Amino acid sequence: MSDLDSLARLRAMILADEALADRLAAMEDRLAFAAAAAEAACGAGITITADAILAVGRRDPLGIERFAEMPVTMTEWPGRGWLPAAIVQAPGQLAVDWLHFGGTALSDSFFETSSSRARRLPINSLLRICTPLAVLATTPPPDAASGPDGLIFHMSRCGSTLVSQMLAAIPGLVAVSEAPPLDTIVQLAHSHPSAPLEQRIALLRGIAAALGRDRFGNRRHYVIKTDSWHSLALPLFRAAFPDTPWLFLFREPTEVMVSQVRMRGLQTVVGTQSDSVFAIPDPLSLSSEDYIARVLNRVTQAAVDYAQIGGGLFVDYADLPDAVGRRILPHFGIAPGPGDLGALRSAAQWNAKSPSFAFEPDADEKRRSAGEAIRAAVTAHLDEPHRQLRALAQRD
Repeated sequence: MSDLDSLARLRAMILADEALADRLAAMEDRLAFAAAAAEAACGAGITITADAILAVGRRDPLGIERFAEMPVTMTEWPGRGWLPAAIVQAPGQLAVDWLHFGGTALSDSFFETSSSRARRLPINSLLRICTPLAVLATTPPPDAASGPDGLIFHMSRCGSTLVSQMLAAIPGLVAVSEAPPLDTIVQLAHSHPSAPLEQRIALLRGIAAALGRDRFGNRRHYVIKTDSWHSLALPLFRAAFPDTPWLFLFREPTEVMVSQVRMRGLQTVVGTQSDSVFAIPDPLSLSSEDYIARVLNRVTQAAVDYAQIGGGLFVDYADLPDAVGRRILPHFGIAPGPGDLGALRSAAQWNAKSPSFAFEPDADEKRRSAGEAIRAAVTAHLDEPHRQLRALAQRD
């Protein structure tokens, strides 16, 4: 039997045995992984060497393959250890690229950090799992989430990562933060408005179900933090999850503007996919400050306009972190268990985007450093929606 045949049999065996997949996925060392996989193969009567298994991971050392079309390898959901990492192009169709995330919870500030770490696991070099996009719309396995307990929308640079990190500190709470495959699904829904609403809803529900899988058998709650521009898609989210409460976080706009000018988020850069989302006329003629303010205006005004669809809670950054336990958990229907509030307080002490560093307030410094161009842009585009957001927050 050739190595290719043996590899195919080994892959099928691992996919059929979740306990074996979980054990192999916990191994970060490639030599240990190859030895363990070869031993498992031998026990099943499959003849293959550790060197042959190692060679699979050496074929694409630069990771170039991920930019090429991926062949579909499965037509059903993979085991519970796999999560969707990206929506990719397969021959003739869109597809889902799945990764085994090993034994690590989604504790990073952003889903992309967790998926980048997972991509380096040896099991994901041996097993390239790619399914048609339509698989997401099929009946999910029991470990998939029936729907999130809460949705976090936000203005950007306004404490949303702090909130998701605090929630992720609660044992049994799965917090997915700005997952690229979710964003792609929302982008597809936006760029294909003529597609049947039922189809768009099915894909959004499917990606949410897949991201919130109960990988360890201890999931109690599930919360999704969306990308900032997703406030424009609030009606779609509400249609997909009509009973799920949602939250919109905002901050004094001058502070947000200073943060964006210093390090621009992708949604505030001209020439990206966001251009069609925000539809800002003649963007190249605008100053950086004016363009960023107009983007933030679209995001915040959408939240104001859609407040009437129901289920929303508006929270000012100035009320964090106390608002998480006092307002957000009750709004999401999450009753904290013993020790949960202590976990929230502990998580709030650290910088949400750089958890190795203690949190340091920066609101005053940002207001002082704002130049005239920023202040003028805020006055022109953000003062009014901010006033409306504050009124909505005080109403709740």
